[in-house]
Amino acid sequence: MSAPTDVVAAAPTTDPRGPFRRWLLSGLVDSKGRHEGPYGAAPEKAHSWWRVMCLTGVDYFSTLGYQPAIAAVAAGLLSPIATIVLVLLTLFGALPVYRRVARESFRGSGSIAMLEKLLPWWAGKIFVLVLLGFAATDFMITITLSAADATAHAIENPFAPAWFEGNQVIITLVLVTLLAIVFLKGFREAIGIAVVLVAVYLALNLVVLVVSLAHVAENSVLVTDWWAALNTQHGNPLVMVGIALLVFPKLALGLSGFETGVAVMPQVRGDASDTESKPIGRIRGTGRLLATAAIIMSSFLITSSIVTTLLIPQKEFQSGGEANGRALAYLAHEFLGAGFGTAYDISTICILWFAGASAMAGLLNLVPRYLPKYGMAPQWARAVRPLVLVFTAIAFLITIVFQADVDAQGGAYATGVLVLITSASVAVTLSARRKKQRKRTIGFAIITVVFLYTTVVNVIERPDGIRIAGLFILGILVISLVSRVRRSFEVRATSVALDEQARAFVSADAERGVIRIIANEPDDGTAAEYKAKNDDERRYSHIPRNSKTIFLEVHTTDSSEFEEDLVVTGESVHGFRVLKVSSGNVPSTIAAVLLEIRDVSGVVPSVYFEWTEGNPISNMLKFLFVGNGEIAPVTREVLREAERDVKRRPSVHVS
Repeated sequence: MSAPTDVVAAAPTTDPRGPFRRWLLSGLVDSKGRHEGPYGAAPEKAHSWWRVMCLTGVDYFSTLGYQPAIAAVAAGLLSPIATIVLVLLTLFGALPVYRRVARESFRGSGSIAMLEKLLPWWAGKIFVLVLLGFAATDFMITITLSAADATAHAIENPFAPAWFEGNQVIITLVLVTLLAIVFLKGFREAIGIAVVLVAVYLALNLVVLVVSLAHVAENSVLVTDWWAALNTQHGNPLVMVGIALLVFPKLALGLSGFETGVAVMPQVRGDASDTESKPIGRIRGTGRLLATAAIIMSSFLITSSIVTTLLIPQKEFQSGGEANGRALAYLAHEFLGAGFGTAYDISTICILWFAGASAMAGLLNLVPRYLPKYGMAPQWARAVRPLVLVFTAIAFLITIVFQADVDAQGGAYATGVLVLITSASVAVTLSARRKKQRKRTIGFAIITVVFLYTTVVNVIERPDGIRIAGLFILGILVISLVSRVRRSFEVRATSVALDEQARAFVSADAERGVIRIIANEPDDGTAAEYKAKNDDERRYSHIPRNSKTIFLEVHTTDSSEFEEDLVVTGESVHGFRVLKVSSGNVPSTIAAVLLEIRDVSGVVPSVYFEWTEGNPISNMLKFLFVGNGEIAPVTREVLREAERDVKRRPSVHVS
């Protein structure tokens, strides 16, 4: 028998992209493991939990650079008491919440993935997009705020060049640019750099705190004067505690780092017995990471709030004061001299700058994990370098708008941090409730209420934070909707697999040189249904009587899903050959199955439809949001977009 005319030719193998485009999109498949994110290769070498802790610590521990000053501005003389409240909430609130998140979302997806599973269909997708808006607020402001505070430390150093003064925006932009360069090149050595930065920074802070505490011990009058001033202002200890409870939401920056801690879980070395579905050693290591970081940070926060409150005049914390945004640096210069103070400033500048690296890694982990999968971002959003350029441009805009002011960005940062922690608390509460763990449900519910209160108070007192987060959320929703519409005609299947029976059906017809597929909308599944459909298509589409046909049925699932792995099963139903597949989008799935049939058989198939009844506009909206609607014309358009060569494109017939 001569070769059929519909046998396909080999697909071209040349890459049409230019050198710059190939470099830009090389992160789409990162075989060398140089980049962070869910689409990079798995790390060749996992690390001890304490080393990974340093990676998260560049964000968490770096807040010591500005947290004591923020606490002093927010709480005044009550700063130590308010900080103790914050520490209690950290150790008995955020820590248990995220230890549970680590147990239940151990692939680095964090609490957002837990909540995604609880809400089906579009409600879950929209909720995730909103949370991503707050996460973007948290991480983007981490980059810009940390760079701005690093700039403040550089400008205030006595050895800084005179031209630094008044150029904080330019210096901050330079630091952001350097951060972008790190990620454009790769992030392979990040953990090693983080270990050095964290070790040096914590050691220098320890020296400053020990010297400062010694100075307080030598001048006990500082403590008595402070206590007398407190009593004069607030009357009695109960009132002080009450006020501290009211003002501690302003100290929420000291809670940052927990979401990043679970995001980097894949980097933690587990046990040899760990499995993909049950990495017990990795979960245990992450628990140690979170607990150790929380204990270290809590110790530093309490001692730093005490010494800065007792040793620094309150006026120096205000805008323009020498301790504004750099309280411990002020003490380093005051008690240890300009040389040590400069070393401290350099260490602080480095860790604050690299805190942006931790935040960038968080963004590169979250955004590609969700948006492209939902069809709500272009395919290039999976690649590292384009995202780095986008995030850098946003960081430039934020820095210019806020004029690199640390205080002005604090509200937005706190809002992002608190919303993420609150959402994590909700997730673990619902998880405990679903597993009927009554005591834990009550405990996590109480924590959720506390964080919810903290979030609401922060939003009321610092509404600029929710406004900025709102802009991020609006931007993500608009871009997501536009992208979903633009990508409507893509083949969405990430893979198509034909089972043994389905391959047998296709192969049998391929031997005859013709494969005819009848698209059938599943109904009651009776023999009469299949017979009527087969007869109608043969009559109206002029299919020869002696030509064999195969039915193709798409059983609809969650239409909000964009990317899917398709499994096509072959069945004999009432004497008719039927291919069945489950999917949330009918036209794209039919197109993907037709292309797979072409590739496995070498024969270009034909597909037969009936015209869809109803208004074409309403049918198009149904296609966009429900996954059906105008099946025939949309299938043809998907095929046209996927295969430009007409001779290789499956034929679409409509009657």
